Amino acid sequence: MRKYRILVVDDEESLCEILKFNLLREGYDVETALSAEEALALDLAGFDLLILDVMMGELSGFSFAKILRKRPETERLPIIFCTARDTEEDKIRGLDIGADDYIAKPFSVAEVMARVRSVLRRTARHSEPTIEGAVESNDILSFGDLVVNTRNKSCRIGTEEVSLTRKEFDILVLLLSHKGTILSREQIMKSVWSDEVVVLDRTIDVNITRMRKKLGNYGNHIITRTGYGYGFEE
Repeated sequence: MRKYRILVVDDEESLCEILKFNLLREGYDVETALSAEEALALDLAGFDLLILDVMMGELSGFSFAKILRKRPETERLPIIFCTARDTEEDKIRGLDIGADDYIAKPFSVAEVMARVRSVLRRTARHSEPTIEGAVESNDILSFGDLVVNTRNKSCRIGTEEVSLTRKEFDILVLLLSHKGTILSREQIMKSVWSDEVVVLDRTIDVNITRMRKKLGNYGNHIITRTGYGYGFEE
């Protein structure tokens, strides 16, 4: 069985070594980088998870994550922020960028290991999205020229590929799997984000707003029911 590859990026060398030691004990293949610039020189698409500090040198963790989200090969690379930036505003910003989890320093190693396991369970590249209640007999979800392939994680409108982040993709799969049904924010949170992550309504709204724009006219089929939630209307 292939080992999960994890990259730890933090300018505190001692912390990198502590996390690397414990992740290796858990059976992962681990590399470290002491700056975002150093990490950018690596083949990032080859990793299954990135553990990332925010306050580092010239290029911050937030800026680094934005770069990754703009690149097709890393736009869905799972990211866990591990940082001393622990305000609610910082957490919202990290999650809005597309982080899968946000852990405030100081933290226990046991907590980090548990969060890593949780994120990898949900984002394993060869598994299908964990969508509660979705019943699909194949890998294709479609509506008109909008075609979503849950196996290769692609979204197309006609011949044009639509570049979605992993969260946007999972929300779209959820809504397409329940066409004609209004899903509450709580249902969307439970399906797309882990129970451990603090997710605000605004985070869901931001992801859906971005997704609507990317889908063009098909975005108009994603409807809002004020006080209830979202749905995909035929």
